[in-house]
Amino acid sequence: MATNIQSTQLDFATIKNSLKTYLAQQTEFTDYNFEASGLSNILDVLAHNTHFNGLIANFALNESFLNTAQLRSSVVSHAESLGYNPRSITSAIAYLNISVRNTDTGRPTTATLPKYSIFTATVDDVTYSFYTLEAYTATDDGTGNYVFLNSNGTTGIPVVEGTLRTKTFYVGSTTDRLIYIVPDTTIDTSTVTVNVFNSATSSDFLTYTPLYDAITVNTASTLYQLREAPNGYYELIFSDGITTGRAPVAGNKIVLTYLSSNGAVANTASGFVASNQIDIGGTNYSLIVTTSSAASGASAKESIESIRQNAPISFAAQQRLVTADDYKALILTKYPVVSDCIAWGGEDNLPEPEYGKVFVSLKFPDNYSEAAKTTIKNSIQSNLITPLSIMTINTEFVDPTTTFLECSTFFRFNPNRTNVTLKTTENSVSNLITNYFTTNLNVFGEPFRRSNLLTQIDNLSDAILNSRMDVNIQQRFTPVLGTSNSYTLSFPVALAAPDDVNYIITSNQFTLNNKICIIRNKLGTNTLQVVDTDNNVQVSSIGSYNQNNGVVTITGFAPISISGGLNYIRITATPANQSTIIPLRNYVLNIDTTRSFASGIVDYGKTQVAL
Repeated sequence: MATNIQSTQLDFATIKNSLKTYLAQQTEFTDYNFEASGLSNILDVLAHNTHFNGLIANFALNESFLNTAQLRSSVVSHAESLGYNPRSITSAIAYLNISVRNTDTGRPTTATLPKYSIFTATVDDVTYSFYTLEAYTATDDGTGNYVFLNSNGTTGIPVVEGTLRTKTFYVGSTTDRLIYIVPDTTIDTSTVTVNVFNSATSSDFLTYTPLYDAITVNTASTLYQLREAPNGYYELIFSDGITTGRAPVAGNKIVLTYLSSNGAVANTASGFVASNQIDIGGTNYSLIVTTSSAASGASAKESIESIRQNAPISFAAQQRLVTADDYKALILTKYPVVSDCIAWGGEDNLPEPEYGKVFVSLKFPDNYSEAAKTTIKNSIQSNLITPLSIMTINTEFVDPTTTFLECSTFFRFNPNRTNVTLKTTENSVSNLITNYFTTNLNVFGEPFRRSNLLTQIDNLSDAILNSRMDVNIQQRFTPVLGTSNSYTLSFPVALAAPDDVNYIITSNQFTLNNKICIIRNKLGTNTLQVVDTDNNVQVSSIGSYNQNNGVVTITGFAPISISGGLNYIRITATPANQSTIIPLRNYVLNIDTTRSFASGIVDYGKTQVAL
């Protein structure tokens, strides 16, 4: 007879029962009471052993693949096998306008701000140090005023938060593969400088650069790798002297200088003070510092899920820019200050294709100055796109476009199922909706799906019996007050067709012809009108909307002021499909909390009442 053991489950009790079932099928154990015998203890040991062996085998198998690995060390190792170097912790970067005043006679023409000059700022009563990572030069303007300029020839000197640290290694016998451990889990790898001196006392050195930034490699290349070790520290690795350029030799001294970052806690730092003076012609002078852009861009080490997503994309890019995904992968890898990126080919551009172009849209942290954004874009163009892209393809940067959603949520509430009030539940629903947008949206390519959000609302409390949501979409523009201009707004989705009952297009209030007015479409048409608070038409036709491509056109618009202290006009539209809003290309979705709300209706769930 068949006596197969069913061992497909790893549960201890299931394994033990499978063993008892097998033994009970044997003639030697017919009518045997396993629970009342010493054999039960042996079965416990066997079941425990099988259970743990099965779990260990399962864990080990999971760690063998990038998609299923749970340990960070495993995920990092798999990513490295794909040629992807996970991002370290990143420091906050601020941009400062720095100058110095020297009216002495016989003053020199130029002044130099040394590398690693220190500036301090305070956030939440904690003082953080920021450093320049290179030297900058200022030229006398003829009156003794020296203004330091960055590599683009403009003001706005980048300073990076952290603690300056140095690690020194001495090269011994090179018969074995040498690895140098940097015992610091908070190193910002983008701030690392590696110099190799000829000897312990020599002042001559070669500066090594990261292998991941190399465009070409030959026998004279001086390259290093800095990768995350399983324990969270970092390993400094050089070539073997053959495959990736020159290698340090016995007797050399390796000096690694870097910033150890405090992470995101230093974001928003402003009000900087110079910690040291600079020497001009043998005399020290104080620096004059103003903040061009507050500190931002700091983040923790790249998360496991981010590595899991980005490593295959980076592997597909193969250190070249051919497809749109290649641009996204390399920009996010090499520029951690960019919080999100999307790229698309000119053939996919709207409203008209532009062949021979790649469009790139970058999303930066909040409060990042325009000057800082321009600096990053120029660096991407010169240091990444120009050497790696196809020569006949031009790149155009496009700013992100935020589409705001106005979510009106209604739910039925049974107070008998909870001890929480209706008002508290309304606040909880509103907070859930806001957190949903913060967690899941406000990035490129992430669609809004109403059913997913309503499911979370229904699951928030047993007292919520059911819910529904009306969704409108909103674009904004800033008019020139008192001046007649035309404006075009593009929504990322099709808009609802005109009907005789509901207005599809509406705006916030503004002043025109000395009256408080709004823009809305004429019922049953796609013509836009200006209507005052008494429903009198002030302008019979001020534009129109195209329901198919989501374009709203406003012509001859000259408001005197905007109500509510705003400096922009909100154009709210009803989408053709409220269930799914997909942000194409450079659109991102966010919520307008001022135009969204949650409202509950008490419902005791009684069915035996008269209408």
